[in-house]
Amino acid sequence: MLASHSFGSWVGALQGVCGRFDARQALNSALFIGEVGLRDYAGLEVAQIRTNAGLISRKSTSVDHEDDRHCFLIMQRSGHAQISQGGERIELAPGEMALLDSAGACEIVPHGLIEHASLHLSRDEVYRHLPAQQRKFGKLSQNCASGRLMRLLVEQICGDELQGCAAQQEGQALQEALIALLGPTLRQTPGASLDGYDSQHGGCLRSQARQLINQSLTEPGLTPVSLASQMNISVRQLYRLFEEQGDSVCRFIQRARLDRSAADLSNPRLRHASITDIAFKWGFTDSAHFSRTFKKHFEQSPRDYRARSLNA
Repeated sequence: MLASHSFGSWVGALQGVCGRFDARQALNSALFIGEVGLRDYAGLEVAQIRTNAGLISRKSTSVDHEDDRHCFLIMQRSGHAQISQGGERIELAPGEMALLDSAGACEIVPHGLIEHASLHLSRDEVYRHLPAQQRKFGKLSQNCASGRLMRLLVEQICGDELQGCAAQQEGQALQEALIALLGPTLRQTPGASLDGYDSQHGGCLRSQARQLINQSLTEPGLTPVSLASQMNISVRQLYRLFEEQGDSVCRFIQRARLDRSAADLSNPRLRHASITDIAFKWGFTDSAHFSRTFKKHFEQSPRDYRARSLNA
C-alpha cells in the first residue's frame, strides 16, 4: 500500500525501499506529492512510487553495497518520465517498461505527477543470464512476443491479479521468467521508425524539436506545421518523433506552456500580473480555455494555484 509523506520523509522512505537514491523537489514545494510502498510478492519485491518530484537520482557505486544487488524492472503506471543512465536517455509513457541497473548512476525526471512500479530483480542473475556485451539499461520493446508476455506478467503482478494463487516459493520462478524475457526485449530497437532513419538520428531530431519548442513558447503561432517547417522535416515525421516516446507534439507544447505559466503564477515578483496576462505571455490565446486546461493538468484553478503557492 502506498503511504503519503512530506518531502524529507518521502526521500527517507524511498531510500528504505529502493536504496541510496536522492531527490529534488519541483519548482513549487507546496504542491509536493510523495507516496511510496513496498510489497513482497511471493518472495519478489515490488516497489510502488507516486510523486511529482523534480528529480530522482542515484550516484554510481562499486556494487559492494546491499542496495546494489538489484536491477530494477520499471513499469510506468501513469504519467511521463525521462530516465537516463550511462549516457543514454529514454522517455517512458504509461504502460512502457525499462530496465535500470542499481549500480550505475542514473536520473529519473518526472514530467509532472507519475506513478511507477519497480520489480527488484537479482542483479547477479540478470548479468548471468544476459550476454556480457548486452546493455543492461534501456526501454523494453513490446513489439516482440517476449515483450508482450513480460508486460502481461508485470501487469498481473502489479495489479494483484495473482494474489492468493502464488505460493511463497513461486517468487523465484516469477523472477527467473522475467529475466529470461529480458534478452529479446532489450535487443529490439524500440526507437526504430517506419521512415528508415535510426533511433540515434530520431533522438537528435526530437531534442532539436524540444529545444525549438521551449524557445518559441511565447509565440501563439507555434504549431506542428511551423515547427516542422523550421526543422525542414515533414509534419508526419515530427508527429512520429513524439509518438515513438508515447507522447504527442501538441501535448508537449501544451505541457511546456502550462509549466511556464505555473512558474509565473507562483513567482512573488509577478503577484500583480493578471492571470490572463500570464496566459497570453506563454502563447495561450483564450483565457477560458487556459483556465480549463490548467485545472485539468494541475487539478486546481490558476487562481487557487497562485493563492496556495504565494501563501505557502
